[in-house]
Amino acid sequence: MHDTVILLGMHPVEKLQREIVHCERCPRLREHCREVARVKRRAYLDWDYWGRPVPSFGDPDARLLIIGLAPGAHGANRTGRMFTGDRSGDFLFDALHQAGFASQSTSTARTDGLTLHDAYITAAGRCAPPDNKPLPAELATCRPFLERELTLLKNVQAVVALGRIAFDAYLGILKDQGTITRRAAFPFAHGAIHPLSPALVCSFHPSQQNTSTGRLTLEMLTAVFRQARGLLSPR
Repeated sequence: MHDTVILLGMHPVEKLQREIVHCERCPRLREHCREVARVKRRAYLDWDYWGRPVPSFGDPDARLLIIGLAPGAHGANRTGRMFTGDRSGDFLFDALHQAGFASQSTSTARTDGLTLHDAYITAAGRCAPPDNKPLPAELATCRPFLERELTLLKNVQAVVALGRIAFDAYLGILKDQGTITRRAAFPFAHGAIHPLSPALVCSFHPSQQNTSTGRLTLEMLTAVFRQARGLLSPR
């Protein structure tokens, strides 16, 4: 009875996250996440790895939606929160903090006190894939979760796609919904803004490969989120 009362008072987006956490639809991914959680990385031997599909994170009433690729094996798959516990997350939340969307610049654990202001983070995939490369069939299997989020997040005015895979996943949904007719009409380029409703902003993914090589700098990523803020209606 107590759990039923909690569910009845829960935001529909939060109910969806509970469903995501218990998903077992992709055997390869589930086996990989569990094996990573069992073996662990030496630096995190004292951690109780999450090892399950990672729920989205943020303000369910947000006007900014951020779409990533998938959890990192020793980041979100360890901590249980999107972009938390690895260098990609530190880079992302530093930029979000500077742009006024995050309460702090680092994200280390679900209990670190971080909150998002008017922003919500989701991903094309919810399980950490081997070599950070989910199969097309696995992304397709996971897509209904993102589709449902897009329906439930009523206030979104701008979407930031982090990387080409997230960008393509989002455009694929828009095409199947009839919102756009040709995906090719929307090229991917860092900082590009496509005048859809909600507006679509492109960004390189804050992967270690991109940030360590200088392809994506903190200033570049912060500028993207400041651009996104400028697309939101005044309050």
